[in-house]
Amino acid sequence: MKLLRSVLALVAATGFTLATAALPAVAADPTPAAPKKLFTISDSRLKESSGLAKSAKYEKLYWTVNDSGDTARVFGIDTSGDVKVTLRLKAEVQDVEAIGVDREGTIYIADIGDNKKSRDMIEIYTIPEPDSLTDADNVRYHRYDFKYPDGAHDAETLLVEPESQQLYIVTKSTKGGAIYAAPASPSREGTNRLTKVGPAPAGTFTDGTFLPDGKHVVLLTYTDVSTVAWGEKPTLAARASIPIRQSESVAVGADDTVLVGSEGSNSAVYQVQIPVKKGAATPPASSAPPKGGANTADTGANASDKNHNLRWIIIGAALFALVITVLTFPPGRRERLDRMAENARLTGQSATPSRRRHSA
Repeated sequence: MKLLRSVLALVAATGFTLATAALPAVAADPTPAAPKKLFTISDSRLKESSGLAKSAKYEKLYWTVNDSGDTARVFGIDTSGDVKVTLRLKAEVQDVEAIGVDREGTIYIADIGDNKKSRDMIEIYTIPEPDSLTDADNVRYHRYDFKYPDGAHDAETLLVEPESQQLYIVTKSTKGGAIYAAPASPSREGTNRLTKVGPAPAGTFTDGTFLPDGKHVVLLTYTDVSTVAWGEKPTLAARASIPIRQSESVAVGADDTVLVGSEGSNSAVYQVQIPVKKGAATPPASSAPPKGGANTADTGANASDKNHNLRWIIIGAALFALVITVLTFPPGRRERLDRMAENARLTGQSATPSRRRHSA
């Protein structure tokens, strides 16, 4: 029994228990903080704000675009909802549905809408964030053409990976969308072929954004917001419903929040808590980007974390085996060995049973 108590004490000291080995992932927190209305976009030029992206260059500035029917233009709005700058491109667009900004201040304008699923190609335009918040009518741009490998799709979600600028498109379908990756370095000559990464989590997605850590994505539907652990197989981590009418756009907010915008004239923008599993500080992340991404190698930090976790798994398994051995050890033999150990302690002799040596 002394040995058993020692083993159990050692198990407790390592923090490993049989319960932690068997428990499934905890459920999403059913009571996230209620959305907080931040501002209203009341400018008459923004009748259908359909995308939202945080500026990399200007504090408290967000870029947005109108839904289909507008010309190629981008609006910069502040956190009061006022338009601070308008940038116009001399480009022929069909259905702009999303916008993104990378860490270097490149704005991505996604002409990816296709309600009738009849487009041969979709386009993404890039422009730099301006040096000053001054209206411009002829902004220089780059155009990239893309084609799906399996026919036309409607889409409203563009994802820009923060570190590598890898582009992903999440298609919109009531039957379930899919995630497609652009080439790591798309060309402006010819048509770039998208690669299907796999199915998207359940939902009819209207927008999405990478979180700053690059390991998580927030996806938006008309009625809820989801957190996805981004890896070789993107996995739904948590989901929460939001009482916002016609949710159309999402962008990174302050702290652990995102900004969610609604559609239509005088559309409101809300601050929404990022869904996480109950009891978790942040959602769990996968270790590698989806296939077709720019980089599938683990960083040093990730490799270290994996080695650390593996070490504790091995220790836990060994301790578990030891506990089972102690519990199932024949009592008579255990008591005999205990007496031998005590006798060895008193006499200074070895407690190992003697064996005859056999000569060759």
